[in-house]
Amino acid sequence: MNIVVLAAGTSTERRVSIVSGANVCKALRARGHRAVLLDVFCGDENAQEGNFFPEQYDVEKAQSYISSFNDKITAMQQSRKSFFGPNVLEMCSAADVVFLALHGANGEDGRVQATFDLMGIKYTGTDYISSALAMDKTLTKHLFQAYGVPTAPAYSIVKTDAPVAPETKGLKYPVVVKAACQGSSVGVTIARDESEYQKAVDIAFNYGDHALVEQFIKGREFSVAVVDGKALPVIEIAPKQGWYDYNNKYQAGSTVETCPAQITAQETERMQRNAEKAIKALGIVGYGRIDFIMEQDGSMYALEANTLPGMTPTSLVPQEAAAVGVNFEQLCENLIEISLRRYNNKK
Repeated sequence: MNIVVLAAGTSTERRVSIVSGANVCKALRARGHRAVLLDVFCGDENAQEGNFFPEQYDVEKAQSYISSFNDKITAMQQSRKSFFGPNVLEMCSAADVVFLALHGANGEDGRVQATFDLMGIKYTGTDYISSALAMDKTLTKHLFQAYGVPTAPAYSIVKTDAPVAPETKGLKYPVVVKAACQGSSVGVTIARDESEYQKAVDIAFNYGDHALVEQFIKGREFSVAVVDGKALPVIEIAPKQGWYDYNNKYQAGSTVETCPAQITAQETERMQRNAEKAIKALGIVGYGRIDFIMEQDGSMYALEANTLPGMTPTSLVPQEAAAVGVNFEQLCENLIEISLRRYNNKK
């Protein structure tokens, strides 16, 4: 197939997205597909119609080219009106499918998906509505509560409103303050007292006008991928220092990841069923990932959903797939097949 692997963009997760995209592109080319790596924002001014998908292609060269824009993105945003870069929509329209390796805002939040729906462009992952719902931690929290998915007590705050103290909402310190629409733990801070809470709120509002304040749960962290409606093995995430923040997510060797997780069969079953329930609550189709925390007594809480999980060497979904005998190349191809099935069912 002719495949565009769409990555990079303008979010705080741009660099991670580039690594994800490069890995996916290499994997798909190894499977015989004519895959190309493309920056959704910077595009490719040199791309020529009729030769969008060459037989010979240097993925690392494309990755290096895309990365050369990293320090220029802010300036480019100020001088541009359109989000989509040169030849992006043309190349995506010409592709058999677009593999979305985008992370964060303007990629994982449904905007690109909605554009592609209007243009008849096929893409991997879930649709624009569920993407938008899952990206907003406040809406995710409400839907988890409505569908009976166990989740920690929380309340939402708005930048323009008066400050809201946790104790007025029945929460006790420590609490976790999260920017409402960021991924990879960007804009997330643990606050242990009033002073730290005010700083945490300021940090969260640097990334938008809405934030979520959640009761801190002390426990072990886990993640469960759900592919085609079925949960994969549970993976445990144990940072060597601190908690599972941005650095621990992407810095090699900073986290011990165990898959399958060393928990009881009953706990595994319960977490997998909760993950499947969470995916359904948000209307996610194809694939997604749900993160959990579990207390010592076995009580577990769904933290958030990821509709375009990372595909870097340290990412969780590839590790879970490997635990059931599916290597990285097979996984990438499987995700395409599962996603295309959605379009075939509409015929």
